[in-house]
Amino acid sequence: MSESNFGIDPNPEMGPSDIADASAFTTDDQTELNHTHFATHDESITAGTWECAPTREVIESYPVHEMMTVVSGAITLTHKDGRKESFGPGDTFFIAKGQYVVWEITERLRKIYMIVV
Repeated sequence: MSESNFGIDPNPEMGPSDIADASAFTTDDQTELNHTHFATHDESITAGTWECAPTREVIESYPVHEMMTVVSGAITLTHKDGRKESFGPGDTFFIAKGQYVVWEITERLRKIYMIVV
């Protein structure tokens, strides 16, 4: 993790991650990778790059505030009322802590994120 640069490399060296539940993967590919670019000492704020194979998860209460920008791939988010929003490369979106969402990665996703607990 480097704190000396303002820019974030969208293609950093990635390591294994285990945020997605194993049962959420929708293909045989269960690849999930992460690189943390920045974290406060108490990890209440983190920024990084995350990549994941297709998944589908119903999240009753999103655990953090998170802003994301899609680098590659595609994701569809479904609101509690059934309304869907899809995002692809260059799109930025935000999910508030506590929000209900169906999280469906439809094409291997790489995103840059900033999380506030």
